[in-house]
Amino acid sequence: MSNIFADDWDATDDWSGGGAKSKRLVDRGPQLGATVYELGPGNFVVYHFHHGSEELLFVLRGRPALRGPEGERQLEEGEVVHFPVGPDGAHGLHNRTEGLVRYVVAGIRVSPEVAEYPDLKKITAQARTESQTGERLWLIHDLESEA
Repeated sequence: MSNIFADDWDATDDWSGGGAKSKRLVDRGPQLGATVYELGPGNFVVYHFHHGSEELLFVLRGRPALRGPEGERQLEEGEVVHFPVGPDGAHGLHNRTEGLVRYVVAGIRVSPEVAEYPDLKKITAQARTESQTGERLWLIHDLESEA
């Protein structure tokens, strides 16, 4: 059991690229995922989109700046935003305020999954199954290395 307002965070690598704290609310299951995140002032989550996982964001505290395909806008506490699969669901968050931002992202979790990071010019392929390396599948393709 977890509390979305408690300050106990998972001890994981910063996958966000910008200093986000996180804790899973649902253990990695076959389909449902939910995680609470906190962004301190200046922290962000890199702009990305998924090819298989649809997501829903719930703003609990603060006013994060949401970047989407249409541009950037500031979200309000209590606002809910849906991110469909594909480029139309691209999103990144940035805390441009002096306060903390806390939000929940819930959604389906497919495996395998492909995610794209347009600003970084990278594509990742991942799966919860073991690959031929003996580890779970996690590949990063750098589009700039093709140039």
